[in-house]
Amino acid sequence: MIKVMIERIIAEDLADHYQQRASSTLQTAMSTPGFISGESLKNASNPNHRIIFANYRNLRDWENWYHSEARKEIMEQLRPMLLEDEKITIMTHI
Repeated sequence: MIKVMIERIIAEDLADHYQQRASSTLQTAMSTPGFISGESLKNASNPNHRIIFANYRNLRDWENWYHSEARKEIMEQLRPMLLEDEKITIMTHI
């Protein structure tokens, strides 16, 4: 299993719009092969700083989702709400 950490910084006043889109993203990701679980968190001192953790069966399953047309379409909607490109870190268990 791998854990994917996605870090995003949302533009001011767009948190509500972002949250609606991000929730639909998680719903779509949940139906992809290899998806195990996910959670979305916000920084307690900066609500525009978001972290998403997604657990996938393996790297190939994550890469399939990452490069999918569905994710590309979703990111086209999310990207204008972000102050910078999302940062993705892929982690494995020790």
